[in-house]
This record gives sequence, structure tokens and C-alpha cells, in this order.
Amino acid sequence: MKQETSGTKTLRTAQCGETVTIMKLTGSGAIKRRIMDMGLTKGTRVYVRKVAPLGDPVEVTVRGYELSIRKADADMIEVG
Repeated sequence: MKQETSGTKTLRTAQCGETVTIMKLTGSGAIKRRIMDMGLTKGTRVYVRKVAPLGDPVEVTVRGYELSIRKADADMIEVG
């Protein structure tokens, strides 16, 4: 699992109630394709609805629908 570098914010570290924009997807291969197929692409605005008590999963609203995403996958999505 990729560790967050200083200054880089990921979807996993976004706060509940925050709206962020996807800047970059750091995954590769099938994982990156699956994330993109869910509508999480560069430039997309994402609203963080809920974060489970242990951080997994993260519930977001993207492109008008609700989506739950694993924290490992959310860690691959850099936001700004």
C-alpha cells in the first residue's frame, strides 16, 4: 500500500462533509480501470458523505450517485 507523502492529500484523508476534486489516480492496471469505471476520473468533483468508524469504507457522492469505496482504493486517489 502506498504511503501518503507530505503535501499530498488523498480521498482517504479527506474530511467528512468536504468536496474535493480528483487530481490524479496513482493505481495501475485493473485496479485503476475499476476506479475509473466507477466514475472517479481526473477533474471529477467528489463529496465525502460518510467515513466508517474504522475508516473503511468511505462513502462519497460522485456524478449524482452514492458510492462506497475501500480505504485502500481511496488511498490511490489524489485530490485537491
